[in-house]
Amino acid sequence: MSATIIDGKVNAAALRVRVADEVKRLSSQHGLTPGLAVVLAGNNPASESYVGSKAKVTVETGMRSFDHRLPDSVSQADLLALVAKLNADPAVHGILVQLPLPPQIDANRVLDAIDPRKDVDGFHPVNVGRLASGLPALVPCTPLGCVMLAKTAHASLAGLEAVVIGRSNIVGKPVSQLLLAENATVTIAHSRTRDLPAVCRRADLLVAAIGKPEFVRGDWIKPGATVIDVGINRVPGVNGKSKLVGDVNFAEAVEVAGAITPVPGGVGPMTIACLMVNTVRAACAIAGLPPPAV
Repeated sequence: MSATIIDGKVNAAALRVRVADEVKRLSSQHGLTPGLAVVLAGNNPASESYVGSKAKVTVETGMRSFDHRLPDSVSQADLLALVAKLNADPAVHGILVQLPLPPQIDANRVLDAIDPRKDVDGFHPVNVGRLASGLPALVPCTPLGCVMLAKTAHASLAGLEAVVIGRSNIVGKPVSQLLLAENATVTIAHSRTRDLPAVCRRADLLVAAIGKPEFVRGDWIKPGATVIDVGINRVPGVNGKSKLVGDVNFAEAVEVAGAITPVPGGVGPMTIACLMVNTVRAACAIAGLPPPAV
């Protein structure tokens, strides 16, 4: 029997509708329109496409979009000056600096300069520390989306044995913290883990975020487990065209798992929807309003 497919597009569309409803409520009841500023330095094609998608969804959900395109040659001082200006702008509630940045820029310095209250990527050390401490925080969008998708397959994540493959600051570590907050029992596995297949077979919930195409095989998966595949890898396809695959061998895993996210169409759409969630949450917090119902 094949696994249930967890449709990220459908879940993301529903989440965007809830965000739009909250934006309308904030506008009508409080005269507040959340604003998201996205900063792109250089002309990385993947980043340009992603930034364009973010701006489109921002406007579709009724929020204000502030798009800042900078040349590849931008200096660190100029980029930091723009961040300072956005920090001080009351119309901007969320600031996202698109990574990767040009080589002359120290990304950590730029991310540290963002007002933690406007850090909708959830990368500022203050938000990282608050998440680890179990305090309210803006959390990275992809991990937030992963947990939301896992909850579509489980009424509760409490008590589940969760294995996260990958320990990056962008996905692995924060998704582990979010799962701990849901009372799952969490193991973080990585490139130095001994007998990784055996560790994965323990998992009721397996999150693959290792960045290696089709790395996780079907016989690594506990029958009936939920699999959240964060990987987006471009590999050669038919007729010389490339195709996108995840970190999990989908064809094998779908025969064993109870539920699984596809690639594309799984975690990816949720990431942008969760960015909208974070922007609305940031706007409410900055305005001293209760957290929104998203």
